[in-house]
Amino acid sequence: MLEIQELHQYYSGSHILRGVSFTAKPGEITCLLGRNGAGKTTLLKCLMGLIPARSGTVNWQNANITQRKPHQRVQAGMAYVPQGREIFPRLTVEENLLLGMSRFSARDSGKVPEDIYQLFPVLREMKQRRGGDLSGGQQQQLAIGRALASRPQLLILDEPTEGIQPSVIKEIGEVIRELARRGDMAILLVEQFYDFAAGLADQYLVMSRGTIVQQGRGENMESDGVRGMVTI
Repeated sequence: MLEIQELHQYYSGSHILRGVSFTAKPGEITCLLGRNGAGKTTLLKCLMGLIPARSGTVNWQNANITQRKPHQRVQAGMAYVPQGREIFPRLTVEENLLLGMSRFSARDSGKVPEDIYQLFPVLREMKQRRGGDLSGGQQQQLAIGRALASRPQLLILDEPTEGIQPSVIKEIGEVIRELARRGDMAILLVEQFYDFAAGLADQYLVMSRGTIVQQGRGENMESDGVRGMVTI
């Protein structure tokens, strides 16, 4: 389980994260919503160690990992798909996926796991194509597939629906739901597309001005007025 306690962060004199606290459990999808500038991406980067937290703690699987480096968090079973996908455009789809397995020994990282191709059949069809030749939606599927190749117990997704077509958004939603159903992975999803989040969330968190201002169960998002809080 992921446990965040009183996380604070500053940037250029501004208080970006203000005492953020929450938990994310295996088998559940936690959706973090909020308008631009709320601090969502900064929070994710703190969770992955890309930005050091000024104060507070990040606990993962009963261990305090607040001071651990990004690669150590990956080794501990955390995976992060940032905005913009950040695939390697000159490498093939297969090579991109194999890079996601870098935390394993050479013996265990020589072949893309079959279940990645089952989740995203298009990646099998295009495995010898360069990543840069894929559409935006296909690149997003590749980015998620590469993260899953590391066999994470925590998957962090930063706005996976941004700039992609509705048909692919639906496919990605189905994959996220399937991953949660397996019960062994906690999923933290940052999303601005309210309807997508509402269709997936087991738990929701609303962030504003660097703090969690409301949280609850996903089935209560509409009655709790979340749409009005996050829709511009």
